[in-house]
Amino acid sequence: MNRTASINDPNRFGNYGIPQLALDKIREALGDANVRIEDGATGPDCDVGITAMPASTEEVSAVVRICRQHEIPIMPQGGRTGLVGGSHLLPGEIILSTARLNRIERLDPVERVAVVGAGVTLEALQTAALENRLEPGIDLAARGSATIGGMVSTNAGGIMAFRNGVMRHRVLGLEAVLADGSIYSDLTRVVKNTAGYDLKHLFIGAEGTLGIVTRVVVKLDPVPQATATALLGLPSVDAALQTVRLALDTSAGHLRAAEAMWNGFFRLAASKNGWSEPEVPPDQPIFLLLSLGGAMEGALRDEFERIFANVLELFPDATGIVAGSKRQEDELWRLRENTDVLYRAHPNAPSFDVSVPLSEISAYLDKVLPGLAAIRPDLAPYVFGHLADGNLHIVLNCQGPLARHIAQPIEDALYSCLREMGGSFSAEHGVGSKRIHSLLAASDPTKLATMHRIKWALDGRSIMNPDKVLPRDGWCVSSPGMSVLDKKSQEASN
Repeated sequence: MNRTASINDPNRFGNYGIPQLALDKIREALGDANVRIEDGATGPDCDVGITAMPASTEEVSAVVRICRQHEIPIMPQGGRTGLVGGSHLLPGEIILSTARLNRIERLDPVERVAVVGAGVTLEALQTAALENRLEPGIDLAARGSATIGGMVSTNAGGIMAFRNGVMRHRVLGLEAVLADGSIYSDLTRVVKNTAGYDLKHLFIGAEGTLGIVTRVVVKLDPVPQATATALLGLPSVDAALQTVRLALDTSAGHLRAAEAMWNGFFRLAASKNGWSEPEVPPDQPIFLLLSLGGAMEGALRDEFERIFANVLELFPDATGIVAGSKRQEDELWRLRENTDVLYRAHPNAPSFDVSVPLSEISAYLDKVLPGLAAIRPDLAPYVFGHLADGNLHIVLNCQGPLARHIAQPIEDALYSCLREMGGSFSAEHGVGSKRIHSLLAASDPTKLATMHRIKWALDGRSIMNPDKVLPRDGWCVSSPGMSVLDKKSQEASN
């Protein structure tokens, strides 16, 4: 539950280290009702703090200019669904919420393009687009809370990334406010655009550290006339990947989703959701949830029957069902999307989000799972994720947070082989504040040095979401524009 405090109570505001003069200017720019104290109780990474709620790009610019003048760091806030501490507030910082930037300004069914404010939720855009038989080509379980601006800032992925790409591939143009209050505006509505550097990509995935995204142009796709869903129980990762390949080669429609649930996660999800099905006993090593889209529902179900027949020829012990109604479809998807069951069973359970090349998934898990058990014998993590693009979510079966002496060995077990395999320690959750050390450990020194140069060029005072993605203590004070990591990169090349 949110709470508000009187804007005229300097004692309350003083507790947060924000100068009263700056607050007076901000409330003058936004109105008293749009500067308040919130408790942030709706998200795991949200703290109590002073929240400014602008309603336009110009108002965002005004707030940023005031904060820059008074050297107040800004923490942008979207739907508060992040898992890596991207919205962790430090004393003396102000929250800039995009909640009031919530207008769908344009939705053109001919262009198949939407222009939306950063505070529009994914679900709101999906609903509006569906009226024109369109969709934004990206979907995720937090659709009701996740905002388009937040999804841009974290380069969100979701269940359709293997087919449509991640958020970076859905954005045609955007508008953002830079650290000096200037407005970068490139609301391009076309796919083909080779007019100079494509600077929008600096803000996509930057987690608000280079600027605050305020408006976005999103590419839309036609919605299939019908969908069908199937759940298969399979003997191995290899069997699941071969099944995905069969589904990709379908002659009826196209594959929309391929979600994998390893046995531990599937058993917990089925139990907590009260789901059971004699044709899919919970004893298979891996379960694969597939969705097809196309012109006719009957043809899609027939195609699933054909796919399953081919799977049985290769893997006779496979099991499976095809949903016979929308209600059954929803029940199957609830198994995958209702991940709250994990955190009810293990409060604040440590979660990890990795990308692994498809050919390396088995080898990765064969190395990582015994490695975790060697650190602590009771660790049997829940594994699930977007199999068609190699994105695995790994949630530990214990209460968090982890003690420091065990957290580092666990991360080493999970991350040490990823770079060599061609994977990533962060697939879609981002870096935030929790994964900075992982970024520093896993990244090429030249990449890190380049990131620091870009940060310095756009936000040399580090007021934009500081201590997220890159640490402030990475700067070399004696040589502005050159970071400590620049020096390390130079030393490595000598």
